[in-house]
Amino acid sequence: MNFPKSEWVWTVPTVLKTLTKFKNERESKMSFETIRQIPSPAEIAQIVPIPESLKSLKAQRDSEIRDILTGKVSKFLAIIGPCSADDENAVCEYTKRLAKVQEEIKDKVYIIPRIYTNKPRTTGEGYKGMLHQPNPVEEPNMLDGILSIRRLHVRIMEEAGFTSADEMLYPDNLIYVEDLLSYIAIGARSSENQQHRLTSSGIDVPVGMKNPMSGDLSVMYNSIYAAQHPHTFIYQREEVQTSGNPLAHGILRGSVNRHGENIPNYHYEDLLLATQLYREKNLENPFIVVDTNHSNSKKQHLEQSRIVKDILYSRNHNKEIFDTVKGLLIESYLVDGAQGINDGIYGKSITDPCIGIEKTEELLYYLAENV
Repeated sequence: MNFPKSEWVWTVPTVLKTLTKFKNERESKMSFETIRQIPSPAEIAQIVPIPESLKSLKAQRDSEIRDILTGKVSKFLAIIGPCSADDENAVCEYTKRLAKVQEEIKDKVYIIPRIYTNKPRTTGEGYKGMLHQPNPVEEPNMLDGILSIRRLHVRIMEEAGFTSADEMLYPDNLIYVEDLLSYIAIGARSSENQQHRLTSSGIDVPVGMKNPMSGDLSVMYNSIYAAQHPHTFIYQREEVQTSGNPLAHGILRGSVNRHGENIPNYHYEDLLLATQLYREKNLENPFIVVDTNHSNSKKQHLEQSRIVKDILYSRNHNKEIFDTVKGLLIESYLVDGAQGINDGIYGKSITDPCIGIEKTEELLYYLAENV
């Protein structure tokens, strides 16, 4: 902004008047058209609140997950669910199936349903997730989307007894659902973004920072370092101070080289390097989650089961890996594979392919027996 040099001493009315002037000038020059006003986060939370009966569940789950991340409890973390949550009924049916398995393996494995409601699109085209399109075959409606994803997260709490994981694709959107989530992921394209890092430093639940598309682990560790330390910055039109998030940690998701080829980083040597670098950086609560899909599986969803077994073998072979690699990110849904948006197969992914629920249950039982 080009403030007049003669007015360096500002009164509050002068500042507000000048800012309003600049705002109006900016809006008149930019190609933005308002579609609808979005209520404030507080108003949204009043429309779709967390029932009082579920607040204790959220607090309990947050505490349990914190104990796992800090090493007080030796359970293994399974963050598992659809590539993107696109159908409320199918997702809720899926999580109820998970809940039955969780009861049987609760002494060894702790399940957090992966309920991703924003879908990154490299070119900006395609289905952007439930927040944008609560109905994938209809036009975007982000107000309905915000309300839909809150209802979905609340319903999962009510019907399955879980609190969920979601991706912070856009820091500005997080505030509409942050009171419902027990785990937040930062994607490979976002882990280098300063606003994602700073926002993560003020989050009270674990935040998993993925390695970037390039595979450069130093970027991931810089993200973790930034998230674990306090910062002052602008957030939601306010100057804020954060305390740092000691539960920020790394997610290995593979990489893509300059030829567009997928390069996995779940093998023994990769895990050992990631573990050693973690300790060299002197970060709090060393904790690594491995993404079994994306570049690690080359998006061959059926490879996830084999990759899980490979990781477990590496953990049991090396204590340093065993002590640090304590979680997996797995893409699964009711039905194997993927489909087109208009195909209409209930419980089948409309984005990346996933393993079906029967294979998922089998994999979770195997995980509990071998962690």
